[in-house]
Amino acid sequence: MIKFGPSGNSESFFAEGHTSSEESAVWCRERGLDCFEYSFGQGIRLGESKAKSIGEAFKENGVELSVHAPYFINLATPEEEKALNSYKYILDSAKFMRIMQGKRIIFHPASQGKMSREDAVNLTAERFKILTDLIYENGLDDMIFCPETMGKLGQIGTVEEITRFCLTDKCFIPTIDFGHVNAREQGSLKTVNDYKMRLEYMIERLGYDRMKNFHVHFSKIQYGAKGEIRHLTFADNEYGPEFEPLAIALKDLKLEPVVICESAGTQGEDAAEMKRLYFSV
Repeated sequence: MIKFGPSGNSESFFAEGHTSSEESAVWCRERGLDCFEYSFGQGIRLGESKAKSIGEAFKENGVELSVHAPYFINLATPEEEKALNSYKYILDSAKFMRIMQGKRIIFHPASQGKMSREDAVNLTAERFKILTDLIYENGLDDMIFCPETMGKLGQIGTVEEITRFCLTDKCFIPTIDFGHVNAREQGSLKTVNDYKMRLEYMIERLGYDRMKNFHVHFSKIQYGAKGEIRHLTFADNEYGPEFEPLAIALKDLKLEPVVICESAGTQGEDAAEMKRLYFSV
């Protein structure tokens, strides 16, 4: 079944007096949400006992957990030590995701830096092979690793690049951040067919079974000449993309992803709105 939920907690969560991640599980369930993405973006800042407590709370409330690995990851870095750190961020995120009883680890793959695009992408692809070996060596091949499409032109992570990386091994499935795609492509996602073209491209190369339950990030994003500037809320009328055409495309293609809303401060409310729209179209 398709699932909807927020990345982190809405401003209203804190306004209501909630403070703990365990309370997030109840908050989501009470609003009919099915999943939640926990952020390790600034690093893994919790111990194993806290991770276990959070995982138990979400399991008890029937809300599926995923985690976003630290933002420091760059598999195209020219410095080998930084590449080793990037592998470690991903593997450590997976180990904590297992403690939290979830399966999905979302991560930003790389930045171009001063290299040519081709060299940066090729280096990232080679490091995906090394990462795959490390995943198996650490017994983490039962987890799902989800490299994400990126919103800035200087970042590695077009639809085509993420597809290529996911072909490395079956443990990888894509995170398509449609706000990022729309931002780096200057407002390209407007119609049902705009979404279908990109989804069908990935289905053709990765196969329907790999794509059926892929990972989605969705929000409206302000963009400029270099791509993404900042995340917005669904109340914004200037920038897209809109969710309804995607909902229709997902239904037409019989895809049932985990859909995570990354709106700025209203992610829980906007996730609930996406769920409402999906079941009304």
